[in-house]
Amino acid sequence: MLYTRRQFAKFAVGGIPMASVILSSGSKVFAATRPDSKINGVLIGVIAPYSFHSMPSDAQSILDDLVQANLSAVEMQNTTVEMYAGAPLPAARGAGGGRGPVGGGAPAGAPGGGANGGGAAGARGRAPLTPEQIAAQKAAARALSDWRVSASMDKYDQLRKMYSDAGVWIYGFKIALNLDMPDGEYDYAFNVAKALGCNQVTMEMPTDPNLTQRVGQFATKHKMMVGYHEHTQATPTLWDQAMSQSEYNGINLDAGHYVQAGNHDVIQFIQKNHAKITSLHLKDITLPENGGVNKPWGQGDTPIKEILQLAKKEKYTFPIAIELEYQIPEGSDAEKEVIRCRQYAADALA
Repeated sequence: MLYTRRQFAKFAVGGIPMASVILSSGSKVFAATRPDSKINGVLIGVIAPYSFHSMPSDAQSILDDLVQANLSAVEMQNTTVEMYAGAPLPAARGAGGGRGPVGGGAPAGAPGGGANGGGAAGARGRAPLTPEQIAAQKAAARALSDWRVSASMDKYDQLRKMYSDAGVWIYGFKIALNLDMPDGEYDYAFNVAKALGCNQVTMEMPTDPNLTQRVGQFATKHKMMVGYHEHTQATPTLWDQAMSQSEYNGINLDAGHYVQAGNHDVIQFIQKNHAKITSLHLKDITLPENGGVNKPWGQGDTPIKEILQLAKKEKYTFPIAIELEYQIPEGSDAEKEVIRCRQYAADALA
């Protein structure tokens, strides 16, 4: 097979020498060497499919991108893995074939996300749902719930092996849980995480402490950590109540949103709470007094280099995930920008 100039450029941007690339069947290209993004003791990963905007969101496509980007760790949102397992997932309203935050695993604050990691209703820039659309969503949620409580773990075991064989660890499973769900869906979330080889479930920080209480009870039952992901509601004490409810309730710290919320103490927060941080998301956002906007790495107020250097110095073991949110420059794409973020992290950890 002949490679196009664009493909050669992709390999060059990714730092993958052509000698390490072998051809498989069809149009897929795989690196001959396994990815390795543990850099000087710090594990760099990515949240997917969210960080690969407007690109194919199936499990194989994401794996191909992870290998090409030399990323060996991923926090996987529920939509991709459940599609792989055959769940009756509805299409996102107005969505095309590309990647985006659809379904219950969407990061809140992003298009399609909600304060509790919910779906498309009320998302920015969209018209309110019609009664018919609301009814359809409820019916789809019931169908998904029924499927989950009886789902086999065989496909999730298969997915774990596929990623593991390629050298990628799925360390986190992101899913939205709510108080209306039956116990079977809570057990399902933790069983899927176990089947995938994760050491944590992640979800959005809810506003109702009854939900963190219930989630914490199931986390204790399954002896698996839950990391709660915050947005601009972040304060240094945001997670205290949840952590008091269960030893398995922890922090999925979004350092960018923590800064965007106006906090100037992210380094001190990490130092104080590192034992309860299950994983950390990195993005570069300016403080509110500077607009509170996403920037390419190195141009905002998030102390990315200092965070990485602290993790290296203190030998923190939690994964640190690239979360791509800044505007992709003209002529680039999400995959190239994820690769640039990885290189930024590698330079900071050198």
